[in-house]
Amino acid sequence: MLVSDFNYDLPEEVIAQHPPKVRGTTRLLALNRKTGETTDSYYKNLADFLEPGDLIILNDTKVMRSRVFTERKSDGHPRELVVLERHEGEIDHVMYRGKLHEGEELIVRNVATNKQTADIITIEKILGNGIATAKANRPLEEIAQDYGNVPLPPYMHRDAKKEDIERYQTVWAKDLGSAAAPTASLNMTKELLKKLEAKGVQIKYLTLHVGLGTFLPIRSDNVEDHQMHSEWFHIPDDTIEAIEQTKAAGHRVIAVGTTVTRTLEFWAKTGKTEGEDNIFIYPGFKFEIIDALVTNFHAPKSTVLMLTSAFADWKNLKPAYEHAVKSGYKLLSYGDSMLIY
Repeated sequence: MLVSDFNYDLPEEVIAQHPPKVRGTTRLLALNRKTGETTDSYYKNLADFLEPGDLIILNDTKVMRSRVFTERKSDGHPRELVVLERHEGEIDHVMYRGKLHEGEELIVRNVATNKQTADIITIEKILGNGIATAKANRPLEEIAQDYGNVPLPPYMHRDAKKEDIERYQTVWAKDLGSAAAPTASLNMTKELLKKLEAKGVQIKYLTLHVGLGTFLPIRSDNVEDHQMHSEWFHIPDDTIEAIEQTKAAGHRVIAVGTTVTRTLEFWAKTGKTEGEDNIFIYPGFKFEIIDALVTNFHAPKSTVLMLTSAFADWKNLKPAYEHAVKSGYKLLSYGDSMLIY
């Protein structure tokens, strides 16, 4: 199976560069994965496609302001770091731009004031591919939260603004540790959650700290040769109980996002409810947990597009994407969404 098989025309102008002015006003393309039929709707109407007894599962991770600007203590040259996602233990991995050496000390700058702070980050070990381990005078995530910026995806071609601090975060974000947002949930509002509950749809949560590996290109020609990055996850007991009860009653489990999907299907394959999740889902995969998926539109040749293809079937998904592009949908992180059922 070739990576190039999962491609479509993505004009620059359809990529959402900013969040909608009002959260939750985005569009929703509903795709019937059995027939290939599509329905144009809006995200706020998600409840219209669900039934009492259905279960929605959300990712409660919280995105760090992980883009940190520093200066080398030795010569004052600027160096940008991205504090990487949380795994077990204290966060100690960073991604960097420019040359760095082991033992090098970096003075942190406050992104809001552009002034030096008292915090110093020391590079411990260079791991290759722009990744290093680091330590500081206090936890890296605290420094990032105090002085860092939101790590917007590279395809937005802009620095984060004040609005991104709120909008590149879900309304229920709780567990700090992600280097990127679970984007399918960015359009979800408290009002929609109440509407879903009023209809009899149950809502549960899990945690997967999203890594920057989400945006890394696949460097192999063959899909099967790609090695998926690992991310830390936890599924609470009450979420597992709700899944089992929902399945037993003949109702559906709806994953909001590919992060939730990978976590649930990893649990189904391994029985693990906490730990490192490196499952790579592509066509041919047998889904055991999810019955429907709410997800954003994804970049060509990406692992998340392959996961979505595995669930919807590429012969259904590609025409749906082509319809979205022609119909003025906005794509990628801040864009419109799909419901695949």
